[in-house]
Amino acid sequence: MTGKLKVEEGDRVIMSRVILALDVIDEKTAMKIAEETAPYLHAIKVGWPLVMNAGMDVVRKLSQLKPVICDFKVADIPNTTRLIVRGAKEYGAYGIIVHTFVGHDSLEAAVNEADDMKVYAVTEMSHPGALDFMQPHTEKMVKIAMKYGVTGIIAPATRPSRLREIRKIAGNLEILSPGVGTQGGKAREAIENGADYIIVGRSIYKEDNPKEAAKKLYEETKYV
Repeated sequence: MTGKLKVEEGDRVIMSRVILALDVIDEKTAMKIAEETAPYLHAIKVGWPLVMNAGMDVVRKLSQLKPVICDFKVADIPNTTRLIVRGAKEYGAYGIIVHTFVGHDSLEAAVNEADDMKVYAVTEMSHPGALDFMQPHTEKMVKIAMKYGVTGIIAPATRPSRLREIRKIAGNLEILSPGVGTQGGKAREAIENGADYIIVGRSIYKEDNPKEAAKKLYEETKYV
């Protein structure tokens, strides 16, 4: 991984808070968008739609531009979790996203296998369905994630009050917050309520000018 996590402005270096959710399915399109937006990103998040169509090697290729987080939302027994985390690490991933609801042993397996790769645990998702089963258990999942040493957690930009409450519980854990843009979450509001980074997909990659969309979000959040 050679990409910077910082944007240089004259003699100043300013951290980007923007993570691009690159949920396209064509490798050529993915690389073009990544190249255009990279100067304004903290990282690139890839999931099953892109990997299933382009193969895991796309992780290695994108990692030459920016750190890549594999959003595989791993939800399996410890041994299978370990194998998936190992695979992501072998392709140069900077981080991986796993589910917390499967329990402490799977979470522990992910962290142990990851070594110096980042592990982010899902504690509450951004879509309405997260209220059905996840939200009643969010506090417990945050505490389990903290206990087993993850780098950070996933919490929703679409519900700022929830994000604020989760931050109170999460202490110094990084919070990656999805749902900005198309789902209704606001970039600056998410940062002000406790997110370290915002995750943005369609509101960047579906725009006519993805670079300008990424730059706008970077500018909106860089000093918050």
